[in-house]
Amino acid sequence: MHLFKQLGRGKSLWQILEEEDFKGEDFNLFQVAGQKCLEEGYAAEVLEVIQNEKNKVIVKSMGWNLVCPLVRCILSYKQEDEKREHCLKILDQLVQLCNPKELLLGLLEQIEQTSGEHISHTILLLLQPLQTVLLKLHSKKSYSVGLSLSTILNQLSLLPVPYTKEQIREDKLGLCRCCNAVVDFAKPFVDEVVKNMEASTENDDEDLKEELLKFCLKSLKYPLLIAQLDQLHEDIEEDPLRHFAAEILGILLDIRELLPTLFSHRGSRNQSWDNPDFLDVDRKHSADSLACLSYLVFVQYFGIDCFPMVFSPSYLLQCNMTHIEVLLKRTEESVLTKGLDLLENCLLRMGDNSLHHQYLEFKGFITAPQKANDSKWFTGPQLVSLLDLVLLLPEGAETDLLQNSDRIMASLNLLRYLVIKDNEYDNQTGIWTELSKIEQNFLSPLHTGLNMSKAHYEAEIKSKKENRRESYNSKAVCSVTVAGEKMPNMTTEMQLQVLHSALFTFDLIESVLARVEELIEVKIKTIT
Repeated sequence: MHLFKQLGRGKSLWQILEEEDFKGEDFNLFQVAGQKCLEEGYAAEVLEVIQNEKNKVIVKSMGWNLVCPLVRCILSYKQEDEKREHCLKILDQLVQLCNPKELLLGLLEQIEQTSGEHISHTILLLLQPLQTVLLKLHSKKSYSVGLSLSTILNQLSLLPVPYTKEQIREDKLGLCRCCNAVVDFAKPFVDEVVKNMEASTENDDEDLKEELLKFCLKSLKYPLLIAQLDQLHEDIEEDPLRHFAAEILGILLDIRELLPTLFSHRGSRNQSWDNPDFLDVDRKHSADSLACLSYLVFVQYFGIDCFPMVFSPSYLLQCNMTHIEVLLKRTEESVLTKGLDLLENCLLRMGDNSLHHQYLEFKGFITAPQKANDSKWFTGPQLVSLLDLVLLLPEGAETDLLQNSDRIMASLNLLRYLVIKDNEYDNQTGIWTELSKIEQNFLSPLHTGLNMSKAHYEAEIKSKKENRRESYNSKAVCSVTVAGEKMPNMTTEMQLQVLHSALFTFDLIESVLARVEELIEVKIKTIT
């Protein structure tokens, strides 16, 4: 029977045995003992055992069980730590030796289970090993590639999109780095589809193409639909999100799906869009994704060089009205701006006396602004009296920001909209004469409250982590109170996830607050 023998200083010696001798308990013993050796700092010894030719059989069968503790150790060590280098070599050995299907599931499980500040670190760490494992699957890998890309994007969707140039440059949570890294991850599979597009009739090539198309659609929905892509950040050498957008459009061009996708809602669907399973999976993404794609092509001119110049301006306007309507129904400033920019771009293409009513297919958009302008409650003192009720923290800086996060985000978005729409010299809403009061009653205490809340939750996280290290029993159950409510009994890991989620909420509020203040500063500079 296979045993881990724990020696005096915590080292482990793995006895050699043939695969058919393995028993169920061996797998658990392997994982527990291997984890203990790694976490006690004996990575060099574990690496030596794995590199031993005699141990290939057991490593191939059981090595994937070490992925979880291995990733945890790599993320805990500093960049220059020699133990981290040993752990990275162990991971590389596992990629070379283990069953690729089992290792694939182990790697995806680590990406799926990560949370908070570890999301980007885990993804960046595991992309290369994951790519190598997928390439080892050879021809039958389409489903696994799609699953991998979907899992990665699902995790990235938990990260807020940076708005300001400072946030983009800092890339605090690593979203920008991950987006461009995942493009590099997908390139071998794109190259394979391109290479076999004409020469091969294998179903797996078509399946792989569909998985890449799903990846592009999902990327268009998030983060590209939310991202600021209007080239306002000239002092940033290269906006990483604009680069990501260009790469996604490049993939669509390479797999010959840009035009079929762009005009899919006009009846020009190709075979992959006629696949009912494919449509069922992505129908909920397609409207937002296609609207973002149209914006990137017609406003930002990504891929425009490959666009056939045979469509009339009136036809393009008619095609894009659906996308414009989708964008203008959203509440986020960056999405609304995309809709207005796309509408403006299409209208400017039209010649004099060529704009017919039938091209404007959504009457609600035409009539809604007039209704708003006719109401006295949307201007002057009446609006200010309403804003006094909204742009206010009930308990000042000590307001529970987590419990009131939805209300605060709605208030910030309203203020952001008013700042964008109302110039200081017009001041139809009255916000510019009330700016000092808004700063005193809302913006300034919100800054203070955010700093206090983040400090409190960061201290809680630090405390939980220290307690976990001391007891090394993350399964101990206790309770935690969030937003004034006592949560069900949770393990330490579950508590940490809740606390990290709260920090993400504060980061999101802080990013919108920074954007509002940036817009106010720009407007004031313009008028002076």
